[in-house]
Amino acid sequence: MTSVESSVLAGLGSTRPWQEELYRDVHAHPELSHQETRTAGLVAERLRGAGFEVHEGVGGTGVVGVLRNGDGATVLLRADMDALPVREATGLPYASEVTGTDAAGNEVPVMHACGHDVHVACLAGAAQLLADGREHWSGTLVTLFQPAEEVGDGARRMVEDGLAALFPTPQVALGQHVMPAPAGRVGTHAGAALSAADSMRITLHGRGAHGSMPQAAIDPVVLAAMIVVRLQTVVSREIPPGETAVLTVGSIQAGTKSNVIPESATLQLNVRTFSDATRTTILGAIERIVRAECAASDCPEEPEFELFDRFPLTANDEATTQRVAGAFADFFGEQAQPVGQQSASEDFSDIPSALGVPYTYWFIGGMDAMVYAAAEQAGRVAQDIPVNHSARFAPVIQPTLDTGTQALVVAALAWLAA
Repeated sequence: MTSVESSVLAGLGSTRPWQEELYRDVHAHPELSHQETRTAGLVAERLRGAGFEVHEGVGGTGVVGVLRNGDGATVLLRADMDALPVREATGLPYASEVTGTDAAGNEVPVMHACGHDVHVACLAGAAQLLADGREHWSGTLVTLFQPAEEVGDGARRMVEDGLAALFPTPQVALGQHVMPAPAGRVGTHAGAALSAADSMRITLHGRGAHGSMPQAAIDPVVLAAMIVVRLQTVVSREIPPGETAVLTVGSIQAGTKSNVIPESATLQLNVRTFSDATRTTILGAIERIVRAECAASDCPEEPEFELFDRFPLTANDEATTQRVAGAFADFFGEQAQPVGQQSASEDFSDIPSALGVPYTYWFIGGMDAMVYAAAEQAGRVAQDIPVNHSARFAPVIQPTLDTGTQALVVAALAWLAA
């Protein structure tokens, strides 16, 4: 640990109590994508109290804090704020009982099942510590609290709303995510770290009939089943063995009654890839297979394809990642380790890509270390450790918040204290 890091982080004992309370508050009051008004208000109030110039409503509900502290680099730190339509099953005393209205007008349960509440609390604390310790560094600190990461367009909307005009062009953009790994760990990865993601909705058109007279129908249920089976061969037979990709059919919807062959069926797919070439290959294969199966079934209409919830590839800049990894190794010691590619996806990179700046995105553990070790020893990590988006996903408050706060401060100071 450098003297600058120790000086800035000396105030962690003072920020910890309110950070923990902020975390519990945000966890108990989650908000869906593009609806993060309460969370944004809490964040804006904190930033103003710390002396930041605050911009609210960026891209809808985004909040940007700018702290100008003399000459030097401009560093952007980012956290996301939105929650998911999941009914919480953690049993925590501060568990969410909130419901909300989704984009389709449906009332749904809401939960911070992906750890964005952790991200908010960590960045709020890091902002306070860096503001309180500004005599130890110089430059400009930008703290960006982003809406709507879960639907993949929050970062883009902030960019389109004039984000670049709010602060000097950064030298670097930095972000992090809590994962189902032992709390206290910090992991970095240079290059493609998080996959690109594409969701696709496919509508298949058949011909309805009575279930007793299938000869009068073109059955879209059978057609959908054939497509699902055939799609399983795309990754195994069209992608090189050394290339990572995932294709998941997450939803099949068709029909209303057991003895009615429906007019149509709808499939929803999700694709994860780590290169543009593989992305193009898989999306092309999906369309080719669906059209061929529809032709084989003699469908009366062509299938319909709709892409949505698209996420860019997160490809960490090598030099930036090495700089952050070195700072983490010095500060966290053995708790800082390299990690492999993750098949999750993020829209964070839309911001530095639009600004034309290098970035790196790292991971912090959030699970009780002893519980994780016991599960690992028993070979039951997949069964016993809830993952992101699970109704049972519940990061331990400490040392998760301390680690995430320290990581943001240490990474920022790698430029601000240079």
